[in-house]
Amino acid sequence: MPTALLSESAPAESPPARTGRAAFRTDIQALRAVAVSLVVLNHLWPARLTGGYVGVDVFFVISGYLITSHLNKELSATGRLRLASFYARRVRRLLPAAFLVLAAASAAVMIWLPFSRWPATAQEIVATAMYGENWVLAAKSVDYSASTQSATVAQHYWSLSVEEQFYLLWPLLLLGLFLLARRLKRSRELVLGLGIGALCILSLIVSVLMTEFAHNQAYFATPVRAWEFGAGALIAVAGPRLSFGRAAANAASLFGLALILLCGLLFTEQTDFPGVAALLPVLGTALVIASGGGGPLVHDKVTALGPVQYLGNISYSVYLWHWPLIVVAPFVLDRQLSSVDKLAIVLVAVALAAVTKVFVEDRGQKARILALSNRRSFLAMAAGIAVIGCIAAGQTWAWGVQNAAAEGAIVAAERSPCRGPRAMEPGAHCPGRFGPATVPVMTEANQYWNVAPECGAALTALMAGGTKTHVSCDFSSGRPNPKVVWLVGDSHAQQWQGAIFALARERHWLVKTAMLGGCPVADVRFIGYEGKTDPAQARRCMDWSAAVAGAVAKDRPAAVFSSAFARDEKVDDGSGVPERQQFGEGFQRTWKKWTDTGAKVYVLADPPLNAGVRAADCVSLNEADPAQCAVPRAVAQPQDPLTMAARSARNPGVSLIDLTDHFCDRRDCYAVIGGVVVYFDTNHLNDEFSALLGPILGRSVPTAGSLGLQPFTDHPCLPPGSGHQVST
Repeated sequence: MPTALLSESAPAESPPARTGRAAFRTDIQALRAVAVSLVVLNHLWPARLTGGYVGVDVFFVISGYLITSHLNKELSATGRLRLASFYARRVRRLLPAAFLVLAAASAAVMIWLPFSRWPATAQEIVATAMYGENWVLAAKSVDYSASTQSATVAQHYWSLSVEEQFYLLWPLLLLGLFLLARRLKRSRELVLGLGIGALCILSLIVSVLMTEFAHNQAYFATPVRAWEFGAGALIAVAGPRLSFGRAAANAASLFGLALILLCGLLFTEQTDFPGVAALLPVLGTALVIASGGGGPLVHDKVTALGPVQYLGNISYSVYLWHWPLIVVAPFVLDRQLSSVDKLAIVLVAVALAAVTKVFVEDRGQKARILALSNRRSFLAMAAGIAVIGCIAAGQTWAWGVQNAAAEGAIVAAERSPCRGPRAMEPGAHCPGRFGPATVPVMTEANQYWNVAPECGAALTALMAGGTKTHVSCDFSSGRPNPKVVWLVGDSHAQQWQGAIFALARERHWLVKTAMLGGCPVADVRFIGYEGKTDPAQARRCMDWSAAVAGAVAKDRPAAVFSSAFARDEKVDDGSGVPERQQFGEGFQRTWKKWTDTGAKVYVLADPPLNAGVRAADCVSLNEADPAQCAVPRAVAQPQDPLTMAARSARNPGVSLIDLTDHFCDRRDCYAVIGGVVVYFDTNHLNDEFSALLGPILGRSVPTAGSLGLQPFTDHPCLPPGSGHQVST
């Protein structure tokens, strides 16, 4: 899970202690150090510190406590809030360092990263500058094609966006509650406490529900996180009434620190978070803050040490710098990061943060030219946003130039007899077939979800929630009574569009598609994919799958092509039957529904894996010798419930088309073949490679009659009678 650092780390803004202790809270500064350490280590070693993302929750609680303490103090002293001054201070505190890192990271992307990464970077730096990065990521989290994109250098700013939204609204809420208390002639602390408490309860309910039913969006949504700020705010409001004896304070603070660290160690990506699980790191942080301020505590011997305090002091800049370094470093070094490289990133991030703290953060806060008037601070903010916007516009323009040149190179090379999978044909004499790609970077033309010019607009039939999934493509060139062919399934069916469209153009078919990312078309009880479970999404998938199966059967097509990423999709009907068997029986029931109408069903075996078997940026980091990205065939093409179901089908209308030999030789599977990058992203085929497979796939689909089956031939690697198999 991506995480980010919150920004209330200036010592000058720490609230005064309640009794007997210096105004500066070393325990809060230590909490910042712990939180940023959790986040950074989680990003660098995610398999070891699996729950380090809870660091962001620690910062949310700290921010809620500090900001509410300052605002409550001003309300108590003056009966009003100087909102313009408050917002201007936030601008001077946060934006100079944030804009500097954004500009530097964007320049690094232009210099070192493939141009295919530029548009997403441009979009997200603009979203960050406008305090909306969390909502962009929430939208991407439910966009299946966007969810497979690589992280940008700006992704970690999402929580800064959440915090700024909190800063925008929180003073208004406190002022409203203060005026309500005055009108009702009630205690200010009582009304503030009740109002904030009610908001916390409501937000926590939203957090639990969204985590259960809309997990992907929940992580980034501001209403889901509001209660965490509120928890800190409640401590600030109740501060004068909180009283801990020394023994109780020591026990509470130590327990709180332990709780935070245990969450960092024990939580994983599979933890339903934030939701109920977020109560633990929030409670731990609240205990540390509430028990501090009353005198020296046992943990001060460690937490008050100079290095710990210094790390807390520069924690904002450490976080701003560390993530762009992680993203860019592999391309600078031209290799995957080693443990030594990761340690170096930590040191460089700390060094850059130290310089940024002194020369940017501190000077930005104290700059007289800005501090003389709030208007100047806001004008400086507007100027900074304009600069970031110009950088993003320039990045997008440069991408367009590079993209056009790359697409031209692809067109020029497409007729080569050794292009792409043609290089794997029996008898082909193609030297260097696993050598460098003509264009190693993906362009818009390579997107696996591209539709052909012959396709109409997406249709409202077969909707999945608010998503249109159905398209009709007429390749008949005006011929009467064209054969109707369907392509259905999840995104691993969609990646075959290039091949099906190429074949349809040759044979003048009418192609109808129905595809929904992460959702197999099978009569199964679907529960999730990629380790994610979402009951609402699962129900949407099953309803859509049933609707597609029925629509195809009603249409009585000549043929149905189908595929699915069954290796990474989960089904469970509660019967205890092995998952592979449930999948197999579910696929076969659906296929029978189609073959009973006279259709021929062609099951497209899933290509060899890419994600999980090779590094995501392997081709980019090995442009000169992409054969370094080769993976043993047995590893890249493990058993698949989809192909097992097709092979075991006793239905003469079902055939398996397995093109693995055009991705792999006898020993290895490759990421670049015949000068073409095989995969568009970590999970799907490059549309160019897919289209080049069209004629090859066509050998498995007869041209005469009604698209009938080819004569059955036993595969040499399978037992006789194991099903209809066409392997080319």
